[in-house]
Amino acid sequence: MKHFQAFQNVSIKSLSHVDAPHRISSAALEDRLAPAFERVGMRKGVLEKVAGIKARRYWDEGTLPSDAATMAGKIAIKRAGIPAEAIGALVNTSVCRDFLEPSTACRVHHNLGLASHALNHDIGNACLGFINGMDFIATLIELGRIDYGIVVDGESSREVTEATIERILQPETTALDIRAQFASLTLGSGAAAMVLCRKELAPKAPQYRGGILLAETKHANLCEGHPTYMKTDTKNLLKAGVELANRVWRLTQEEMGWNADNLDHLILHQVSQVHTMTLGQTLGLPLQKAHITFDELGNIGPAAVPITLSKTADEGKFAAGERIALMAIGSGLNCQMAEIVWGEE
Repeated sequence: MKHFQAFQNVSIKSLSHVDAPHRISSAALEDRLAPAFERVGMRKGVLEKVAGIKARRYWDEGTLPSDAATMAGKIAIKRAGIPAEAIGALVNTSVCRDFLEPSTACRVHHNLGLASHALNHDIGNACLGFINGMDFIATLIELGRIDYGIVVDGESSREVTEATIERILQPETTALDIRAQFASLTLGSGAAAMVLCRKELAPKAPQYRGGILLAETKHANLCEGHPTYMKTDTKNLLKAGVELANRVWRLTQEEMGWNADNLDHLILHQVSQVHTMTLGQTLGLPLQKAHITFDELGNIGPAAVPITLSKTADEGKFAAGERIALMAIGSGLNCQMAEIVWGEE
């Protein structure tokens, strides 16, 4: 059985990202949590020293996920140099949603001024959502259904982080409760977008080759997220996630010809220092090729991979012909690895 979903006709016309405007340091969060940490005997500095997260970002109060996704989407369309009416499909992939219904994609579709015939819907798959969205748009392009499509994502950590701090400060909260909610304190805010198109419309642009995805859903209970609460079995989630990633990594070697030497750049899902080091050691990844954003942005869920990709591209660090590996593990569990071959423009 072949696992590689390969695309032959898909270019990445443009990328964009938007950083939320308010930088919130880990030290500032831990100062607020000091009474609870002292009461349960937990040392300060764990967010920065262990997780490697110095800060994360907040949007202005009242900013909706659709607002954030719209900001990135407008930039991506402008960079693509095409009218909004040319886009045949929009996928929103954010974990954060405006409402249960309508879909957040509906609001972004309207905000961007897309045509009424343009498909629009949400794809939710935890931290894998954006790459799944790329695959969906790429499939429509390969089938000849559309010429251009856009993937957007807007994440906001303000609500869940603030609610978690209030909960931790309650006198009945135990050290075990804090550990179960610790991942909420690592979350960040940001937005990203990508316009994909038929290769002949942008033959010199980066090419999206597709990739391999595996699921291990017996681990679906290891992380449970709500708008104001997230409970995570951090130790077992990391262990199971890296084991699944190792299986995917072996398949990429067999079916995509990957190895530690012929990949030029690693765009990993940005979780923490511990996650990155463990993944690198287990898979034998050359982490000097990895581009890091979690230290200043925290874990931005499915927006993390495209934000890191966009920032690195804007810094001019990719050269024509270089192979870029996208790697992400999402609670559920799912793991996907995919490849971009950088273009001449």
